[in-house]
Amino acid sequence: MQFDLVAEYYGKLDGISSRLEMIDVLTEMFKKVKKDEIRKLIYMTQGVLAPPFEGIEIGIAEKLVSEAIARASGYTKQEVFAAYKKSGDMGAAAEQIMSKGKLRRMSSNKYELGEVFDTLKKIATTSGEGSQDMKIKHMSELLAASNPLEARYITRFAMGTLRLGLGDATILEALSKAETGERKSKPILENAYNLCSDLGEVGEVLLSEGIKGIEHFRVTPFKPIRPALAERLPTAEEILEKMHGRASVESKYDGFRVQVHMNRKTKRVEIFSRRLEKVTPMFPEISKAAIEELDVNSIIFDGEAIAYNDVTGEYYPFQETIQRKRKHGIEEKSLQLPLHVFAFDLMYLDGEDYMKKPYEERRKKLEKILKEDGLIRTSDERIVTKPKELEKYFENAVERGLEGIVAKELNSLYVAGARKFTWIKMKRSYKGELSDTIDLVILGYYLGRGQRAEFKFGGLLAGTYNDKKDVFETITRIGTGFSEKQMSELQSALQKIKTKHRPARVVAVIEPDFWVEPIYVVTVRADEITRSPTHTCGIEKMPDGSEAGYALRFPRLISDGIRQDKAAADATTTLEIKEMFGMQKKIKISDS
Repeated sequence: MQFDLVAEYYGKLDGISSRLEMIDVLTEMFKKVKKDEIRKLIYMTQGVLAPPFEGIEIGIAEKLVSEAIARASGYTKQEVFAAYKKSGDMGAAAEQIMSKGKLRRMSSNKYELGEVFDTLKKIATTSGEGSQDMKIKHMSELLAASNPLEARYITRFAMGTLRLGLGDATILEALSKAETGERKSKPILENAYNLCSDLGEVGEVLLSEGIKGIEHFRVTPFKPIRPALAERLPTAEEILEKMHGRASVESKYDGFRVQVHMNRKTKRVEIFSRRLEKVTPMFPEISKAAIEELDVNSIIFDGEAIAYNDVTGEYYPFQETIQRKRKHGIEEKSLQLPLHVFAFDLMYLDGEDYMKKPYEERRKKLEKILKEDGLIRTSDERIVTKPKELEKYFENAVERGLEGIVAKELNSLYVAGARKFTWIKMKRSYKGELSDTIDLVILGYYLGRGQRAEFKFGGLLAGTYNDKKDVFETITRIGTGFSEKQMSELQSALQKIKTKHRPARVVAVIEPDFWVEPIYVVTVRADEITRSPTHTCGIEKMPDGSEAGYALRFPRLISDGIRQDKAAADATTTLEIKEMFGMQKKIKISDS
């Protein structure tokens, strides 16, 4: 597939404000790609060179990109930067400059998709002495042989700012439609994706082997499994009712969600974050403990890593634990804040898929494998049959400084990438607040006014993720809870992802001063959830014929700025908000 055709499709996607139209454009593009190119096309469309767990990052500094554009076009770096400053988009600047370049196009031959992708990967992986010059050389040669539209998207991709506004679910639906003519095969594709976390691999198998090939996906060590998620319920009675009167109850730790893969024969250990990024180098003590403490050949388990004092039994707050997520000073920080992993589920052991076994069996096996006093140990757990037992365990967890509890149905399977009532969380609440924090996606921001007029940032427009429709829906404006430092940091981060129009996957009836790409997550607290005619979260017709969604009353930021450990698709869902609204009403009735 020639890259100029890919660039044309990207141009169409850039101008679309409807998700269904996006699916149609993607479907058409996927129908034209060759089987041996689909993996690269999917990665490029996602704006990546590989799935997150491979750790290959693209993101060339604007200084190097501007030098490459200057070499390819015959213009000066100052002229390139002037065009960039005017448009605010280096891709648009590259397109403009290459359209009137002073140098002749290097070649009349058209690039194939694979050639562009391979060159960009070479640029990303070039390191060592003289690497900057090599990056500029490869980039300038690529641009010099490209047409202006190709230059726009090559530049954006190289800088890590392609952002076509596509979610994983949207790509999966388009793949289904391209292969079968309908979107109904998406659940089968999604199941395969949940097991391998690699959209490129799913697309490649689909085009090569059809739907039958997709049905054969299996758990594979060192390919992270998309994590199972918990639902919410407000009372012990409701939880036990859902669990048919008997449940496993575990402490809920406020740390890093980690998925650990280990092979004893090769002495390989990989640790993946909730976002499925490889974080192994950050936590050397966990890798060491996995080899030394686990007497198995190969394993995949799910757990929570938290800074913990083994002598005092003290769990450190998340603000302390988060300091361990770093690229420098790792050894020193690991001595200051040693992590423990509290394992709570087993997915794979010695060649056997444990996800298909009942939770009770998975838990018992995990307890046999792990040492009680090891750095990796099982989470606290108790089997309960009465609401008072569950409440007592919950209160004890809160007293120890933990978030709350997670109840699990004893006969349930491990459902990757899904939120089911087989896992139910109950978290501590504070007077005058909702019983849980809410993770929201930043959709736009407002300029500072009044006392904040000196800042170019005055507040956020934030929303929930509707995972059924793969769109983001507004739920609140956030204007409080920001320190001056956070305001400055948010302003700097959001300026880089401003868009001229509302992104296609954002559903809104109100407008901020600036729209942004929906990629960043923040955590908020609020007093309650109310109905609102101005927000689109869960919008529906009311008895009087009007339409109303859900909104937050008195929201305030509580996270330390942007949550780096969560992707937009990890945000609180619209369905969760509806459920929390229902729980809130029950709590008010019981309180009265």
